[in-house]
Amino acid sequence: MIRCLAIDDEPLALQQIVAYIKKVPFLELAAQCQSALEARQFLEQDTVDAIFCDINMPDLNGMDFVKSLTVPPLIVFTTAYAEYAVEGFKVNAVDYLLKPFGMQDFQRAALRLKDRLETQADKAEPAKNTDTPPSVPTPRAASDQDDTLFLKTEYRIVKVAIKDIRYVEAMSEYLKVHVENEPKPIVTLLSMKKMEERLPGYFMRIHRSYIINLKMIQEVNKNRVIMDADTYLPIGDMYKEAFQAYLDTRFLGK
Repeated sequence: MIRCLAIDDEPLALQQIVAYIKKVPFLELAAQCQSALEARQFLEQDTVDAIFCDINMPDLNGMDFVKSLTVPPLIVFTTAYAEYAVEGFKVNAVDYLLKPFGMQDFQRAALRLKDRLETQADKAEPAKNTDTPPSVPTPRAASDQDDTLFLKTEYRIVKVAIKDIRYVEAMSEYLKVHVENEPKPIVTLLSMKKMEERLPGYFMRIHRSYIINLKMIQEVNKNRVIMDADTYLPIGDMYKEAFQAYLDTRFLGK
């Protein structure tokens, strides 16, 4: 799922974007905001994969808002002013929707978001031999050295207790490391491969975009792992076998 933030100072336009997001199966609405300032407050506490952002807004316009983000997610600009298009693509926007736009145009932008995220995830992965199927991942053995990590985020290097990591989420070339009792994830420039190699045996990759702390699973429901009431993570097809094997070794019952 692609977590999205919708921003527009016009209530009807915002309502339309929200409705379109809910109609696309691989998009998830994380929040909706009526100003860039409100959106900035939200992003101080949470993260998203993509933003649908109006440009011409009071106080802080959408273009300046995007430029102010340290690690901007993927951006789709929505505006009634065609003259902003060139400037929009200068900040590497995925798409540019000129109002009024319909569901077909919105779906085109959503598919471009999906393609961009998949391309970035592929680049972060090591090269694969296409002549042989990918190997099934298995839990790694823990070692006495697996106590802490040091992660570079923005201009700081932070120390993280590995046992407190709830899960790791891929976000383009970056990772979001979700830590117990921390209000927002740590965003660091690192590949999933590197992180997977460093984490001890009670972590497992369940999806191309997720590594989870097996000790913090609350529930497994069909093809999803539930970490808490608000966090449902998908199990990827190529990781199902290894994850099921892990469950089988701990399952009690018929």
